[in-house]
Amino acid sequence: MIVITGAAGFIGSYLVGKLNRSGFNNLVLVDRYDDQQKDRNLRSKQYHQLIDRDDFLEWFGHHRSKVDMVFHLGARTDTIGQEPESYKELNLIYSQKLWEACTDSEIPMVYASSAATYGNGEHGFSDCHTQIENLKPLNLYAWSKHDFDVWVLRQKKTPKFWAGLKFFNVYGPNEYHKGRMASVVLHAYHKIRETGEMNLFRSHRTDVADGEQKRDFVFVDDIADVMMFFMENQNNPGIYNVGTGKARSYLDLTRLVFESMRLNPEIHFVDTPSDLRSRYQYFTEADIQKLREIGYHKPFTELERGIREYVANYLMHEECY
Repeated sequence: MIVITGAAGFIGSYLVGKLNRSGFNNLVLVDRYDDQQKDRNLRSKQYHQLIDRDDFLEWFGHHRSKVDMVFHLGARTDTIGQEPESYKELNLIYSQKLWEACTDSEIPMVYASSAATYGNGEHGFSDCHTQIENLKPLNLYAWSKHDFDVWVLRQKKTPKFWAGLKFFNVYGPNEYHKGRMASVVLHAYHKIRETGEMNLFRSHRTDVADGEQKRDFVFVDDIADVMMFFMENQNNPGIYNVGTGKARSYLDLTRLVFESMRLNPEIHFVDTPSDLRSRYQYFTEADIQKLREIGYHKPFTELERGIREYVANYLMHEECY
Protein backbone atom coordinates (compact mmCIF):
# COMPACT_ATOMS: atom_id res chain seq x y z
CA MET A 1 0.00 0.00 0.00
CA ILE A 2 1.30 3.45 -0.99
CA VAL A 3 0.14 6.65 0.74
CA ILE A 4 0.21 9.96 -1.13
CA THR A 5 -0.60 13.17 0.72
CA GLY A 6 -1.66 16.16 -1.38
CA ALA A 7 -2.98 13.54 -3.78
CA ALA A 8 -5.63 15.70 -5.44
CA GLY A 9 -3.19 18.51 -6.12
CA PHE A 10 -0.94 19.18 -9.08
CA ILE A 11 2.10 16.95 -8.49
CA GLY A 12 0.27 14.46 -6.27
CA SER A 13 -2.43 13.64 -8.80
CA TYR A 14 0.11 13.35 -11.60
CA LEU A 15 2.08 10.89 -9.47
CA VAL A 16 -1.11 8.88 -8.85
CA GLY A 17 -1.63 8.57 -12.61
CA LYS A 18 1.99 7.60 -13.17
CA LEU A 19 1.77 4.94 -10.45
CA ASN A 20 -1.44 3.60 -11.99
CA ARG A 21 0.22 3.31 -15.38
CA SER A 22 3.04 1.36 -13.72
CA GLY A 23 0.61 -1.11 -12.16
CA PHE A 24 0.23 0.40 -8.68
CA ASN A 25 -3.45 0.74 -7.72
CA ASN A 26 -3.41 0.03 -3.98
CA LEU A 27 -3.12 3.70 -3.12
CA VAL A 28 -4.40 5.73 -0.19
CA LEU A 29 -4.97 9.31 -1.29
CA VAL A 30 -4.88 12.04 1.34
CA ASP A 31 -6.04 15.61 0.73
CA ARG A 32 -8.75 18.13 1.54
CA TYR A 33 -11.70 17.04 -0.55
CA ASP A 34 -13.81 20.16 -0.09
CA ASP A 35 -12.15 21.85 -3.09
CA GLN A 36 -14.28 20.82 -6.04
CA GLN A 37 -11.85 22.50 -8.44
CA LYS A 38 -9.47 19.58 -7.90
CA ASP A 39 -12.05 16.84 -8.49
CA ARG A 40 -11.01 16.46 -12.13
CA ASN A 41 -7.51 15.44 -11.09
CA LEU A 42 -8.66 12.12 -9.65
CA ARG A 43 -11.18 11.16 -12.30
CA SER A 44 -10.29 7.82 -13.89
CA LYS A 45 -7.57 7.23 -11.27
CA GLN A 46 -7.39 3.86 -9.50
CA TYR A 47 -7.01 3.85 -5.73
CA HIS A 48 -8.00 2.00 -2.55
CA GLN A 49 -9.23 4.86 -0.37
CA LEU A 50 -9.64 8.63 -0.07
CA ILE A 51 -8.89 10.15 3.35
CA ASP A 52 -9.29 13.74 4.47
CA ARG A 53 -6.10 15.43 5.59
CA ASP A 54 -7.52 16.14 9.05
CA ASP A 55 -8.36 12.46 9.59
CA PHE A 56 -5.22 10.97 8.12
CA LEU A 57 -2.81 10.89 11.08
CA GLU A 58 -5.37 9.05 13.21
CA TRP A 59 -6.03 6.62 10.32
CA PHE A 60 -2.29 6.13 9.89
CA GLY A 61 -1.91 5.25 13.54
CA HIS A 62 -4.33 2.33 13.08
CA HIS A 63 -3.24 1.15 9.61
CA ARG A 64 0.46 1.87 9.20
CA SER A 65 1.39 -1.81 9.43
CA LYS A 66 -0.17 -2.15 5.97
CA VAL A 67 1.70 0.83 4.47
CA ASP A 68 4.80 0.19 2.36
CA MET A 69 5.62 3.73 1.23
CA VAL A 70 4.65 7.34 1.94
CA PHE A 71 4.91 10.22 -0.53
CA HIS A 72 4.29 13.37 1.50
CA LEU A 73 3.38 16.09 -0.99
CA GLY A 74 0.61 17.83 0.92
CA ALA A 75 1.33 21.39 2.06
CA ARG A 76 0.13 24.93 2.05
CA THR A 77 1.87 26.11 -1.12
CA ASP A 78 0.76 29.75 -1.34
CA THR A 79 3.97 31.81 -1.49
CA ILE A 80 2.34 35.13 -0.57
CA GLY A 81 0.35 34.18 2.55
CA GLN A 82 0.97 36.12 5.76
CA GLU A 83 -0.28 33.68 8.42
CA PRO A 84 2.82 32.12 10.04
CA GLU A 85 0.87 29.79 12.32
CA SER A 86 -0.91 28.23 9.34
CA TYR A 87 2.36 27.45 7.58
CA LYS A 88 3.89 26.16 10.81
CA GLU A 89 0.96 23.85 11.51
CA LEU A 90 0.49 22.47 7.99
CA ASN A 91 4.03 22.42 6.60
CA LEU A 92 6.16 21.83 9.68
CA ILE A 93 4.27 20.24 12.57
CA TYR A 94 2.12 17.97 10.37
CA SER A 95 5.24 16.82 8.51
CA GLN A 96 7.08 16.18 11.79
CA LYS A 97 4.24 14.00 13.06
CA LEU A 98 4.20 11.98 9.85
CA TRP A 99 8.00 11.60 9.92
CA GLU A 100 7.86 10.29 13.48
CA ALA A 101 5.11 7.83 12.60
CA CYS A 102 7.09 6.56 9.61
CA THR A 103 10.18 6.28 11.80
CA ASP A 104 8.36 4.25 14.46
CA SER A 105 6.98 1.85 11.84
CA GLU A 106 10.08 1.75 9.59
CA ILE A 107 8.16 3.04 6.56
CA PRO A 108 10.08 4.76 3.73
CA MET A 109 9.11 8.41 3.28
CA VAL A 110 9.73 10.76 0.36
CA TYR A 111 8.65 14.34 0.99
CA ALA A 112 8.42 17.53 -1.04
CA SER A 113 10.69 20.40 -0.13
CA SER A 114 11.12 23.37 -2.46
CA ALA A 115 13.70 25.40 -4.37
CA ALA A 116 12.05 28.42 -2.75
CA THR A 117 14.19 27.57 0.29
CA TYR A 118 17.22 28.95 -1.60
CA GLY A 119 15.89 32.49 -1.33
CA ASN A 120 17.68 34.94 -3.61
CA GLY A 121 20.42 32.40 -4.32
CA GLU A 122 23.13 34.21 -2.39
CA HIS A 123 24.31 30.88 -0.97
CA GLY A 124 24.04 29.07 -4.29
CA PHE A 125 21.82 26.11 -5.14
CA SER A 126 23.76 23.20 -3.71
CA ASP A 127 21.84 20.44 -1.93
CA CYS A 128 24.88 19.61 0.20
CA HIS A 129 23.57 19.02 3.72
CA THR A 130 26.23 21.22 5.32
CA GLN A 131 24.97 24.23 3.36
CA ILE A 132 21.26 23.93 4.09
CA GLU A 133 21.16 25.67 7.48
CA ASN A 134 22.72 28.78 5.88
CA LEU A 135 19.84 29.36 3.45
CA LYS A 136 17.67 32.48 3.75
CA PRO A 137 14.17 31.95 2.26
CA LEU A 138 12.13 34.95 1.15
CA ASN A 139 8.58 34.03 2.24
CA LEU A 140 6.68 32.10 4.90
CA TYR A 141 6.03 29.12 2.63
CA ALA A 142 9.73 28.75 1.89
CA TRP A 143 10.67 29.21 5.54
CA SER A 144 8.27 26.44 6.59
CA LYS A 145 9.82 24.07 4.06
CA HIS A 146 13.31 25.10 5.11
CA ASP A 147 12.51 24.62 8.79
CA PHE A 148 11.41 21.05 8.13
CA ASP A 149 14.56 20.31 6.10
CA VAL A 150 16.72 21.61 8.95
CA TRP A 151 14.73 19.64 11.53
CA VAL A 152 15.05 16.44 9.46
CA LEU A 153 18.83 16.75 9.23
CA ARG A 154 19.05 17.02 13.02
CA GLN A 155 17.11 13.80 13.65
CA LYS A 156 19.01 10.80 14.99
CA LYS A 157 16.05 8.51 14.37
CA THR A 158 14.76 8.34 10.82
CA PRO A 159 12.38 6.29 8.70
CA LYS A 160 13.69 3.11 7.08
CA PHE A 161 14.51 5.32 4.10
CA TRP A 162 13.85 8.99 3.45
CA ALA A 163 14.40 11.60 0.77
CA GLY A 164 13.52 15.28 0.75
CA LEU A 165 13.13 16.64 -2.77
CA LYS A 166 13.67 20.32 -3.52
CA PHE A 167 11.40 20.81 -6.53
CA PHE A 168 12.30 23.72 -8.78
CA ASN A 169 9.70 25.45 -11.01
CA VAL A 170 7.31 22.67 -11.96
CA TYR A 171 4.86 22.97 -14.86
CA GLY A 172 2.53 20.52 -16.57
CA PRO A 173 -0.89 18.85 -16.51
CA ASN A 174 -3.23 19.02 -13.49
CA GLU A 175 -2.22 22.48 -12.22
CA TYR A 176 -5.32 24.30 -13.52
CA HIS A 177 -6.75 24.77 -10.00
CA LYS A 178 -3.72 26.60 -8.56
CA GLY A 179 -4.79 30.12 -9.52
CA ARG A 180 -2.07 32.70 -8.95
CA MET A 181 0.35 29.92 -7.90
CA ALA A 182 0.11 28.06 -11.23
CA SER A 183 3.11 27.97 -13.56
CA VAL A 184 3.88 30.80 -15.97
CA VAL A 185 3.22 28.34 -18.79
CA LEU A 186 -0.42 27.99 -17.76
CA HIS A 187 -0.84 31.73 -17.16
CA ALA A 188 0.75 32.52 -20.51
CA TYR A 189 -1.48 30.04 -22.36
CA HIS A 190 -4.70 31.51 -20.95
CA LYS A 191 -3.59 35.12 -21.36
CA ILE A 192 -2.52 34.54 -24.97
CA ARG A 193 -5.69 32.65 -25.80
CA GLU A 194 -7.83 35.47 -24.42
CA THR A 195 -5.90 38.52 -25.63
CA GLY A 196 -3.25 37.41 -28.13
CA GLU A 197 -0.51 38.89 -25.96
CA MET A 198 1.42 38.23 -22.73
CA ASN A 199 2.76 40.48 -19.98
CA LEU A 200 5.99 39.66 -18.17
CA PHE A 201 7.47 41.32 -15.11
CA ARG A 202 9.92 44.10 -15.86
CA SER A 203 13.35 43.64 -14.30
CA HIS A 204 14.08 45.93 -11.38
CA ARG A 205 17.81 45.16 -11.43
CA THR A 206 20.27 46.93 -13.69
CA ASP A 207 22.22 43.73 -14.36
CA VAL A 208 19.19 41.78 -15.64
CA ALA A 209 17.30 42.72 -18.81
CA ASP A 210 13.51 42.66 -18.95
CA GLY A 211 12.34 39.08 -19.44
CA GLU A 212 15.77 37.62 -18.70
CA GLN A 213 14.87 36.61 -15.17
CA LYS A 214 15.61 32.88 -15.17
CA ARG A 215 14.21 29.78 -13.53
CA ASP A 216 14.89 26.08 -13.67
CA PHE A 217 11.59 25.01 -15.27
CA VAL A 218 10.98 21.27 -14.81
CA PHE A 219 8.22 19.19 -16.39
CA VAL A 220 5.97 17.37 -13.89
CA ASP A 221 6.58 14.02 -15.60
CA ASP A 222 10.26 14.31 -14.64
CA ILE A 223 9.26 15.04 -11.04
CA ALA A 224 7.16 11.85 -10.95
CA ASP A 225 10.01 9.84 -12.48
CA VAL A 226 12.41 10.99 -9.75
CA MET A 227 9.94 10.13 -6.99
CA MET A 228 9.44 6.65 -8.40
CA PHE A 229 13.21 6.25 -8.69
CA PHE A 230 13.47 6.79 -4.94
CA MET A 231 10.66 4.32 -4.32
CA GLU A 232 12.65 1.69 -6.21
CA ASN A 233 16.16 2.71 -5.06
CA GLN A 234 16.22 3.18 -1.30
CA ASN A 235 19.97 3.28 -0.77
CA ASN A 236 20.94 6.91 -0.37
CA PRO A 237 18.81 8.93 2.04
CA GLY A 238 19.10 12.69 1.96
CA ILE A 239 17.90 15.97 0.51
CA TYR A 240 18.10 16.30 -3.26
CA ASN A 241 17.49 19.00 -5.83
CA VAL A 242 15.04 18.07 -8.58
CA GLY A 243 15.33 20.31 -11.61
CA THR A 244 16.82 20.22 -15.07
CA GLY A 245 20.08 21.86 -14.07
CA LYS A 246 19.56 24.43 -16.85
CA ALA A 247 18.03 27.83 -16.12
CA ARG A 248 15.90 29.37 -18.87
CA SER A 249 14.47 32.87 -19.16
CA TYR A 250 10.83 33.85 -18.91
CA LEU A 251 11.24 35.33 -22.36
CA ASP A 252 12.30 31.93 -23.74
CA LEU A 253 9.35 30.26 -22.06
CA THR A 254 6.80 32.78 -23.30
CA ARG A 255 8.04 32.65 -26.88
CA LEU A 256 7.76 28.85 -26.77
CA VAL A 257 4.13 29.07 -25.60
CA PHE A 258 3.32 31.39 -28.53
CA GLU A 259 5.13 29.01 -30.88
CA SER A 260 3.22 25.99 -29.51
CA MET A 261 -0.03 27.88 -30.13
CA ARG A 262 1.19 28.78 -33.65
CA LEU A 263 1.03 32.50 -32.96
CA ASN A 264 3.49 35.35 -33.38
CA PRO A 265 4.87 36.63 -30.05
CA GLU A 266 3.33 39.80 -28.62
CA ILE A 267 5.10 40.38 -25.31
CA HIS A 268 4.92 43.44 -23.02
CA PHE A 269 6.57 44.23 -19.69
CA VAL A 270 4.88 45.46 -16.51
CA ASP A 271 6.23 46.38 -13.09
CA THR A 272 6.60 43.55 -10.61
CA PRO A 273 3.89 43.97 -7.93
CA SER A 274 5.22 45.80 -4.91
CA ASP A 275 4.20 42.96 -2.55
CA LEU A 276 6.47 40.57 -4.48
CA ARG A 277 9.39 42.80 -5.43
CA SER A 278 11.49 42.34 -2.29
CA ARG A 279 10.91 38.57 -2.34
CA TYR A 280 11.40 37.94 -6.04
CA GLN A 281 13.97 35.37 -7.21
CA TYR A 282 15.84 36.51 -10.32
CA PHE A 283 17.67 33.23 -10.91
CA THR A 284 17.30 29.60 -9.90
CA GLU A 285 19.16 26.59 -11.26
CA ALA A 286 19.29 23.16 -9.68
CA ASP A 287 22.64 21.63 -8.93
CA ILE A 288 21.75 17.99 -9.68
CA GLN A 289 25.19 16.45 -9.33
CA LYS A 290 24.21 14.56 -6.17
CA LEU A 291 21.12 13.10 -7.85
CA ARG A 292 23.24 11.95 -10.80
CA GLU A 293 25.88 10.45 -8.51
CA ILE A 294 23.40 8.08 -6.88
CA GLY A 295 22.33 6.68 -10.24
CA TYR A 296 19.51 8.81 -11.64
CA HIS A 297 20.64 9.12 -15.25
CA LYS A 298 17.41 9.77 -17.13
CA PRO A 299 17.55 13.02 -19.16
CA PHE A 300 15.24 15.83 -18.07
CA THR A 301 12.71 17.15 -20.55
CA GLU A 302 13.96 20.11 -22.56
CA LEU A 303 11.76 23.19 -22.18
CA GLU A 304 10.93 23.17 -25.90
CA ARG A 305 9.52 19.65 -25.78
CA GLY A 306 7.83 20.05 -22.41
CA ILE A 307 5.91 23.17 -23.38
CA ARG A 308 4.98 21.76 -26.77
CA GLU A 309 3.63 18.58 -25.16
CA TYR A 310 1.82 20.43 -22.38
CA VAL A 311 0.14 22.93 -24.68
CA ALA A 312 -0.71 20.60 -27.57
CA ASN A 313 -1.69 17.47 -25.65
CA TYR A 314 -3.32 18.92 -22.54
CA LEU A 315 -4.12 22.61 -22.46
CA MET A 316 -5.70 22.72 -25.90
CA HIS A 317 -7.89 19.77 -24.92
CA GLU A 318 -8.37 20.75 -21.23
CA GLU A 319 -7.12 17.31 -20.22
CA CYS A 320 -5.80 16.02 -16.90
CA TYR A 321 -3.33 13.17 -16.64
